Amino acid sequence: MVEAIGIEAGPLSQWLHKSLIDLGLPVVLMETRQVKAALKAAPVKTDRRDAAGLARLLQMGWFRPVHCKSLSAQELRVLLGARRSVQDAAINIEMSIRGMLRNFGLRLGRIGKVSFEDRVRELTEGNKLIQLSIEPMLRARAALRSELVRLERMARDITREDPVCRLLMTMPGIGSVVALTVRSSIDDPGRFRRSKDVGPAIGLTPRRYQSGETDIVGGITKAGDLDMRTALYQAATVVIHRSKKQTWLRAWAERVVRRRGAKRAAVALARRMGVILHRMWVDNREFQAARQI
Repeated sequence: MVEAIGIEAGPLSQWLHKSLIDLGLPVVLMETRQVKAALKAAPVKTDRRDAAGLARLLQMGWFRPVHCKSLSAQELRVLLGARRSVQDAAINIEMSIRGMLRNFGLRLGRIGKVSFEDRVRELTEGNKLIQLSIEPMLRARAALRSELVRLERMARDITREDPVCRLLMTMPGIGSVVALTVRSSIDDPGRFRRSKDVGPAIGLTPRRYQSGETDIVGGITKAGDLDMRTALYQAATVVIHRSKKQTWLRAWAERVVRRRGAKRAAVALARRMGVILHRMWVDNREFQAARQI
């Protein structure tokens, strides 16, 4: 009789987890870093030894369970991943064009996405070879930007219909992309016993190394969900530098900026925003801008 099945978290683990659950088998996803550290002690590494090591960890309970995201959350992450990939490809082409023109002393300067193509054609006018070389890149960039607009429109349409996303977007700095990222990353708010547990789960708490007389507190751990950590940091940067609406949250961040600097304040604000967003979701309450501080 199978008492438990342990699977190391990885690219195919969620699919395997769902398939085994559908068969009625008890399955546990095991945190990758902890499993890797435990199996690293073995002098010889084979698939059979790794399987035996996973079984021993599962038997002794020396593992940290990982949440398996729902199918809807995985679908949202596909949309967000596609948007990020298309956006990165468009930016890479733009940076390549800038680098190619810089060799000839042609500098685009600070210019928006709309006027980028016209500015490139203006600078390359009169040089036929450069024009013929850059033109395919401009067409590729235009196609990527068009698809990016379509993907972002899909994201906005989803947030309009999703009550959780609409609730999260009542907080300043939270747009459709950030709301979808938070929704897909947390997936089930009940998996966190306390809202404060969100910060450590996405790697926004300080790293610490203590041994004897040594006690070092470093930067953040950067463990957990990279997408949510990045999204919250970007949202915190918007609140600190671009938001015009004065709220208790921004006032708190401004005090941290004066005391510790803008970068550390952005990290601290990102962690606090994650905690508040989780509590908003659990309590089904909109963000209160006029809270007493």
